[in-house]
Amino acid sequence: MKREFLFSCYQSPRGKLLQALEIKYLKKSITVGCKQTVLQIGALNFEDEFIDCSLYQRFIILDNFAAGTNFANKIQAKAFSLPVQSEVIDLIILPHLLEFDAHRFKTMREIERILKPEGILIILNFNPWSVWLRSQYLWDKRLAESWHGHFMTRSRILDWLKLLNFELKTTTEFEIDSFKTTIGNFNLNKNTILATAYAIKAVKRRYTLIPLTPVKESPATLNVATSLKSIQRIK
Repeated sequence: MKREFLFSCYQSPRGKLLQALEIKYLKKSITVGCKQTVLQIGALNFEDEFIDCSLYQRFIILDNFAAGTNFANKIQAKAFSLPVQSEVIDLIILPHLLEFDAHRFKTMREIERILKPEGILIILNFNPWSVWLRSQYLWDKRLAESWHGHFMTRSRILDWLKLLNFELKTTTEFEIDSFKTTIGNFNLNKNTILATAYAIKAVKRRYTLIPLTPVKESPATLNVATSLKSIQRIK
């Protein structure tokens, strides 16, 4: 995973606005209890601005280079091979990770494995239709060479989540100076296309199949006896 492009974008004037909006969004979106386990895959180095690590003592940053704020617990590992037990995490945050992950679908399967049933997943991605993002990519040749990523549409992420039994809760568009959250499915409109980035919040569902038992038919003699009794009563 090579994310120099992400950190370089955060240094631009509009990137700083996006960073502030994402911090505000993450503060609002982390709603699990302070005793529950929160895992962030992919470091940002400003995690202490949207989560209080002294309160959330089970906040963990998993990064390929063990980066991230010094106040959090850290794990150095690959995202597509998580050294974590199954169904032990309550909330997972993916801040601009899938765009730079060559094994992104394997990573999604690993996330589904370690997340508890009814656990929450938050994904932050760049909007591939953003004019600003494309200009940043083309303006600086050094940034373009360090991209090594893949622009991902929201529809593709939603398809993956559906395959992995996730239920979409909200979608969010980050504009220049504000963000807008929509409950449920999103509608493609002008704000969606012009947004700098987007966020998806989903819940892992665990469906239990109820076996169907065959219905036993009543004996024919019982039906005959019932009919005879009815006839006698009529007489």
